[in-house]
Amino acid sequence: MKKIEFFYFEGCPSYKKALDHLKEIINEENIEADLELIRVDSPEDAQKVGFQGSPSIKIDGQDMEGKEGGISFTCRIYNIDGALTGIPSKEYIREKILKQEKVKKSLDSIL
Repeated sequence: MKKIEFFYFEGCPSYKKALDHLKEIINEENIEADLELIRVDSPEDAQKVGFQGSPSIKIDGQDMEGKEGGISFTCRIYNIDGALTGIPSKEYIREKILKQEKVKKSLDSIL
């Protein structure tokens, strides 16, 4: 089962739509996932959980964009095909989840 963590803060105008996208993808792709919503309420909380802005999605402990380090208690901006947006599209999230799944399957077949 895949572990998916969705990080957000309440004042972020983008997190609800991004969360809707994520839930739809999990349903449409029949992904067995343990979805955990992690609300970050302060810069101190952000530091504790390695928050990289709202919304952020981690798949099996890895940021879906591969971003490592850096703490940001702000809205996250995604650069998708040269366009800046606070809401990752369904297609973008789907691509990241399925790509991670392919990598995991490849590694499992090697081991």
